[in-house]
Amino acid sequence: MRQEVLDSYAAVRYNLGTECREAANSRTNKDHIMVRIIKRYESRKLYDTEESRYVSLVEIAGFVRAGQQVRVIDNASQADVTQQMLTQIILDEGRNGRSPISTEFLHDLVRAGERAFSSGVQQVQQGVDRLLEASVERIGPIRRAREEMTHLRSRLEDLELSLSDLEAGQESPETKAKNS
Repeated sequence: MRQEVLDSYAAVRYNLGTECREAANSRTNKDHIMVRIIKRYESRKLYDTEESRYVSLVEIAGFVRAGQQVRVIDNASQADVTQQMLTQIILDEGRNGRSPISTEFLHDLVRAGERAFSSGVQQVQQGVDRLLEASVERIGPIRRAREEMTHLRSRLEDLELSLSDLEAGQESPETKAKNS
């Protein structure tokens, strides 16, 4: 019996991990993700700006389960309170006995909190490094093009000088030096 519970737990963790990875991949693969904006008022009412109506936490949970990105904004302070709302949804479902999240998974989540923060900082640092590298790579060809343009301007000035000398019937000192 214990082994069956452990196997079941392992399967749930695997499925949750797979679903999370798939959701993350689908978010990074899309060019533009439509985010459903929910406003939270001081009366704690939640207003869906897309459908222009008040919604409940249960409905927001449904939006998330359907794959939509949700962003909850406090109307008074304009602060993003999405994390608090999603945590509240998990808490309410746990109270009602509907939460598919095991106690062990919640323990792992709390333990991983610090690692997740560190990992998030590392991801931001890596993103900045990639952006900097891409910027430098874009600047290189521009620098070479400017150098080439400067060289071509100089060459054009020499040619214009030579042309004006030829038109005047005389040879420039540079042309004499090149011909000798």
